[in-house]
Amino acid sequence: MQRRLRQDERDLIEAMIGGKPSGAGVTSSLNADTVVDMQDGGMGSIRFCDDARGQRPLVGIAEAEYIDDDGVLVIIVVNADAKGAIYEVDFWKTDFSPLRRYPSPADLRLK
Repeated sequence: MQRRLRQDERDLIEAMIGGKPSGAGVTSSLNADTVVDMQDGGMGSIRFCDDARGQRPLVGIAEAEYIDDDGVLVIIVVNADAKGAIYEVDFWKTDFSPLRRYPSPADLRLK
């Protein structure tokens, strides 16, 4: 089901791509974006719903990691489509369990 981007998701994306050349102009569109939760076992991944967004090939434009409350490493990648629009924010908790806590920008170790 489509929904608006939450503030914590927006803050995370802005923290990850705000200072990167590939992120220029992307963060300004985040207020109008709708997303769907990806079927990832509760790890937190989202896909953007704008019909203007392309499909593959995807390009990773930012990567970060943090340690969830249970001590498990979580890797986060912001992927853009071939046109440079954010396509998805992909979370991978390395033990495949659901997130216990959504990260704040202060939790991130940017790559």
